[in-house]
Amino acid sequence: MKNLFLSIGAAVILASCGTMTSASASKVGKAQPSLSNTKWTLADNVKGKVPSLNIEGEKINGNAGCNNYFGTAKVDPSSGNFSAGALGSTKMACDNMSVEKNFMDMVGKANKYVVSGNTLELYKDNLLLLKFNKAE
Repeated sequence: MKNLFLSIGAAVILASCGTMTSASASKVGKAQPSLSNTKWTLADNVKGKVPSLNIEGEKINGNAGCNNYFGTAKVDPSSGNFSAGALGSTKMACDNMSVEKNFMDMVGKANKYVVSGNTLELYKDNLLLLKFNKAE
């Protein structure tokens, strides 16, 4: 059972840590649209509830796959910089805790963002960490 969770977590990491497309690569570190008052869902298929990211001013919240989370965010559209801090969450135990841990770790490590149409990508420098689709 433990190996199954580790495998799922590794698959999520590998799927979301892909190489950048040339279109995205040219946009990292450049001016981006504002993320204020936007809602996003993780683009990758994961077991259980799909993680989400809601940005409201300087606050973020959403679901990490099991637990609800919250924190602060500094988003600078002029430079495409993104940072999440003071992250906290509810503490329910679920089957996909490794997916949730990996998701929270990657949100906390992100320092850049790129918006392309209805897609949000979070990066650590030039490494793609997470990809989201705009939520309705």
